[in-house]
Formats: sequence, structure tokens, C-alpha cells
Amino acid sequence: MAEQERNFYGRIKGKTLKPAQRVYLAEDLPALELRGVSHDDNPDRTRVDPTTFFGDNRPVWLEVGFGGGEHLVHQAAQNPGVGIIGCEPFLNGVAMALGKIRAAGVSNLRLYPWDVRDLFDVLPDACLDRAFLLYPDPWPKQRHHRRRFVTPEHLLPLARVMKPGAIFRVATDIPDYVRQTLQEVPQAGFTCLTQGPSAWAKPWEDWLSTRYEQKALRAGRRPHYLTFRRDG
Repeated sequence: MAEQERNFYGRIKGKTLKPAQRVYLAEDLPALELRGVSHDDNPDRTRVDPTTFFGDNRPVWLEVGFGGGEHLVHQAAQNPGVGIIGCEPFLNGVAMALGKIRAAGVSNLRLYPWDVRDLFDVLPDACLDRAFLLYPDPWPKQRHHRRRFVTPEHLLPLARVMKPGAIFRVATDIPDYVRQTLQEVPQAGFTCLTQGPSAWAKPWEDWLSTRYEQKALRAGRRPHYLTFRRDG
């Protein structure tokens, strides 16, 4: 696991891991974890070659904060010719995802079980074909909005590593997160492709509803699905 080099405000560990989850972390994570990303592996923050992640020059996608891994594994199974990177600092979520990866038998996934900003540090320009931000931590208090992903600290590095024309998808059930997303993402170099509330309400054709979305629906909150294209 990477050492914490920046301020990080999210959860890192939750309930006691189940025995099977501890096995997944011990047996499966070493083969899937990205090397050369953490400050321990790459203290000089030297840029890495993404073709080394999957052994070829296939398209590379990124999911930021994959939660329990439902969508991550679904996309990997549906797109075997794509290499998908998942970043998630919450250890319990990583363990859950590893169980799903093992059950699905997908091999086109790589994980970084810590802060996605470490990955942004070392990726070269214009190397990602798609990115997902699905039900991120809403940080609802006004004084905590600067901790949200949709701020320049995260969006400008994301824009740098995405190819011109690459797609960035955001899903959230928090109206104020929609507001901030629509304000900040275009300023970072993206064009919004979903114009207006009727478009925001339609999930993507290849969407798999996550446990976070199901929790939002049970609470009566409405999902929003926003699609952006990297300018250039």
C-alpha cells in the first residue's frame, strides 16, 4: 500500500475484513496492483509507460473511487480489449472488488489501492481514453466542498492525462454536486455532452447500477448522469 503523501480526507478502512477478503488481499492484489505509482515505488515521480500495465497499447480507462467494484468489473467483462485501472483508497472496497474480479475471471484490470493523485503524477500526457467518477463522496458541508473531486486539484491533472476527445462520465445523486460538476469540469478543458435535466436523468446504455446508487434510490434521491468530452 502506498504511503500517504498528501492530505486525504476519505475513509481508509471500515468494518473488520472477512477471512475471504483477507485472502483476496494477500493472494490477488499483488498481481493486480500497479507498480511504479506509489511514492515508495517511485519517489522521484518519474513518468510511467501505460503499455507496461497490460503488456500492449490497448485503450486504457480509469475509474476513480470504484467502491465495491460492481461497475469496474462489469466494464472489464464487457470490454475485454480495454485495460481498466481502478483507484480506491478504501481497503474494504478493494477487498470486495477483488472478490468480484476473482468470481468474474476478468484479467484486464489493474488496481491502485490509494489516492488517484499519485497516478496522475506519473501518467504521461493524453494516455487515457475514458474516465469514470461514480457516486463520489459528496462532502455536503459548504466548508468541505474543496475536498470534492470536481475541483481544479483533481480535474486539471485528469484533463492532462486524457486524450483529446476522451469521455469523462460522472454519476451522482447530490444536486449540489451536479452544480459544481457543471461549473468546474468545463473550466478544466471539457465539453458537457448532456444538456439539461432530461438528459441528466438517462443512464448510459452500458450502465450497471451500483450499490451506492441503489442506496440513493431507496432514500428517494434521484441519480444524475453527466457526460463530458475532453477538448482538443
